[in-house]
Amino acid sequence: MASHRRPVRVTVLTAAAATAAASLGAVPASADPAPAATRTTVDRLFEEAEKATEDYNRADEKADALRRTVSQAQDSLARGQERINRMRGALGSVAGAQYRSGGIDPALALLLSSDPDTYLDRASALDRVTARQGAALAELRREQRRLGQQRAEARAVLAELERSRAEVARHKRTVEKKLAEARRVLASLTVEQRADYDRASRTGERAGDPAEGPVAELPPLADLGPSRAAAAVIAARSAIGRPYVWGATGPSAFDCSGLMVWSYRQAGISLPRTSSAQRYAGRQVPLSQAQPGDLVTYRGDASHVAIYAGNGQVIHAPYPGARVRYDPVNMMSHVTVTRV
Repeated sequence: MASHRRPVRVTVLTAAAATAAASLGAVPASADPAPAATRTTVDRLFEEAEKATEDYNRADEKADALRRTVSQAQDSLARGQERINRMRGALGSVAGAQYRSGGIDPALALLLSSDPDTYLDRASALDRVTARQGAALAELRREQRRLGQQRAEARAVLAELERSRAEVARHKRTVEKKLAEARRVLASLTVEQRADYDRASRTGERAGDPAEGPVAELPPLADLGPSRAAAAVIAARSAIGRPYVWGATGPSAFDCSGLMVWSYRQAGISLPRTSSAQRYAGRQVPLSQAQPGDLVTYRGDASHVAIYAGNGQVIHAPYPGARVRYDPVNMMSHVTVTRV
């Protein structure tokens, strides 16, 4: 898809979540784990924020398209008005010439003419001019009607753009609200519990720091071959460690679908902006047949997406406060694999 959009950053919220996760390094093995209810609450809030982010991306993409349509309509209206002005000018010139030549009754002009033959020749030419003038006037009227219709259509698009802007703002407020709630819940945890949450969240209690690398050995880069899918995987690998920022499409930060857009753009492929649209950006294949470069979407509404990296691992931007990392392909429910 896609135009390179300036990422929308919620600096305070994102930084707070990142601080909660990253400011504490190693945690003693005996540290108390985060309460299960707290983990569930935070995961739910992050999931709801992610869904709202995808709604935001969808609405923002629509607003961008409407803005382009409005711009094109304005250009078309300006060109149409210029055509009408030229036609009016041409018709005005003919009318002025007729007036200056003395637009009197043709029969009287013939009686008064000292050279009837010359008059008849001129009258015939004037008839032809008048016929052309009539055709030009009819064309002018058609242009005016067409321009009026274009203006009405442009007003409708402008109204739709305003509604879309309001929708973007509403989804933005929802994301910020969910992230603020998650921040408050995380603030109730101890230092050790926060670090424990970051290690375990969404990864099935994986051991080790998920940002450090994959659990299983991945195919060497050279083995991926020259395909565009391989180029997308290589791009996604290069993004490991960069932060999740909602609304971002890289190169310094990403949300989940933004990482896919950016990675595939490096391979020369344009993807839809949202994860729900990315689910249908190609042919769906069974998980057992997944290949590096396939898109992997999650949940019934496809509100999260990753790229398959090989050997049961995906690369994805997990949630605010986390960084792009590897995780198991089955880390969430309702897995769908799409080959672009």
